[in-house]
Amino acid sequence: MKKFVIASVIMLVQYCVLHAQKNEVIDSLKHELRQRKTEDSIKVSILINLNKHLKYSKPEDAKAYALQGINISNRINHKFGIAACNMHVGDYYLNKSENDSALYYYAIAKKGFEEISYTRGLIFINHATSIVKEIKGELDEAIAITIDNLKLIEETEEDDDPSKIKFIGAHHDALSIRYAEKGNYRIALKEAFKALECFEKVEDSRRAGALEQIGIIQSTQKNYKSAINYYEQAAKIYEAEGQEWSLTYVNTSLGSTYQKLGDYKNAKKHYNLAINYSEEFDDKFALTDAIIGIAELEFKNENIEKAEGYFQKAKIIAEEENYNLNLSNAFHGLSKIEYNKKNYPKALRYNDKAIQLARPNDASAYLKRFYPYHATILQAQNNFKDAIVYLEASKEVNESLYSIAKTQQIEELQTIYETEKKEQQILLQQNEIDLLEKKGEIDNLYKVLLGLALLLSIIGFYALRQKLKRSKTEKEKLNLELDYKKKELTTHALHLAKKNEVLENLKQQAKNFKTSENSQKGYNQLIRTINFDLKDDNNWENFSRYFEQVHTGFNTTVKQKFPEVTSNELRLMALLKMNLTSKEIANILNISPEGIKKARYRLRKKLGITTEDSLQDLVLNL
Repeated sequence: MKKFVIASVIMLVQYCVLHAQKNEVIDSLKHELRQRKTEDSIKVSILINLNKHLKYSKPEDAKAYALQGINISNRINHKFGIAACNMHVGDYYLNKSENDSALYYYAIAKKGFEEISYTRGLIFINHATSIVKEIKGELDEAIAITIDNLKLIEETEEDDDPSKIKFIGAHHDALSIRYAEKGNYRIALKEAFKALECFEKVEDSRRAGALEQIGIIQSTQKNYKSAINYYEQAAKIYEAEGQEWSLTYVNTSLGSTYQKLGDYKNAKKHYNLAINYSEEFDDKFALTDAIIGIAELEFKNENIEKAEGYFQKAKIIAEEENYNLNLSNAFHGLSKIEYNKKNYPKALRYNDKAIQLARPNDASAYLKRFYPYHATILQAQNNFKDAIVYLEASKEVNESLYSIAKTQQIEELQTIYETEKKEQQILLQQNEIDLLEKKGEIDNLYKVLLGLALLLSIIGFYALRQKLKRSKTEKEKLNLELDYKKKELTTHALHLAKKNEVLENLKQQAKNFKTSENSQKGYNQLIRTINFDLKDDNNWENFSRYFEQVHTGFNTTVKQKFPEVTSNELRLMALLKMNLTSKEIANILNISPEGIKKARYRLRKKLGITTEDSLQDLVLNL
């Protein structure tokens, strides 16, 4: 969202710089429009260009020209004009945050571009649609559209066209932001580096935004020194390119990161820079962010009066601009100030206001901080009964966030698996193509050589050499397939472990709800459902199939050497063969770590090995 707004600001500033020249162009286009009485494709082109030049300075006029273009294009059946003008009306509604109207016009435009097979138009429409989906919080759809659009760009745009590289970079940057919002930070980081590579290749100033995004991801992973390095690189580019408005956000991020490292001096320096830039460009949202940041810094360093002044200033601005979450942070800060002064009733009122603002926005990360602090204030007033209520509420929020984090981990694992799967398939397909090409080359060579009777001996030698090459290529292909199956097996095993861990946690929560909810029937039904899923053998059958493909004959060898081994012990040996940890094995088999120890002990006795011998080594060598 922030980058989308910044991009709009960049275009607006560029417009202002070229204002005088563009006025001449606009006047010329208006004159041509008045002179042209015939309704034709040229008149539509004039209207499209007027929309382009007035899109940001006079959006209502731009929209009127686009609508006029739609009417004329419909009358003369000018399909490109219909599609292009509908796209521009969609852009108007996107910039006004009227997302449903934007999608309506984009759908018409897309249909028009598809009818005339205009790929560049489809690329623009898909990109704009993905932005709308992101704004509406439909991140999975936004990601899917962007991935499909990347394929379209790769297939249709010229390789040596710099605009292609820039557009690919912009798509990877968008993917990075969306994956980060979903909590899939490893994928987000990978996409950010792809964006950076593209922008650096064509020396595009947007490389600063990619660097800043990498810094944000590094900071979420607590790699603070690395984050600072990327933020500073981004800041240098923003300064060199004259993009001072972007320095507001990067300096706020630097202030926050230095604060986490306990560097008071540098944190204060960057917060002050962020405040100066946001005031210069009248960015109230960024201003409240920076002020709250420096207020927290001063409070942490026990400069209570300064901290209170900053929190009050942030509160006033956030109230005026209806920035509810920033306002909730300001109230929370003031609550801490009053608690520090031992003014508990006032601290409680401020904290309650913070909670009331965060709840309607489903801001769990905020409530995670506000609830326990509310309980702390109540405890200071010896109101332990109400304090317990807020501690329970805090526990529920933490469990919700934990569940979200687990879901994000599984989603990320699945995405990585699917990506690697596609990459392996591409490698295998390329290998098959290479084999076919080599076969074609050999066939052609045979035709020539067969016509030369004097070179029969050479033919024999050459055929032998080619056979050896084919054998080598086939071996490489088999190795690729085996690597792919190994990754598929490992991913499946880890997915089983994650699934069982989440189900076990749900089962425990259900048991806790048993007394509080007083619903015996619902509780028993939930437990039966979870137990059924935990014991579901279909997952294990899929795993066994993958395992046998990678470790061919392992089960047969075990049965021949150790006929007394049970099916459950065979499962344990298969997981040991994969070199998994005891915790991962416990999750997959749905037994306790203590149960794993006992199972290993019984297996040792059955296999006839002592405590000095390694069970792991024996299984790995089978």
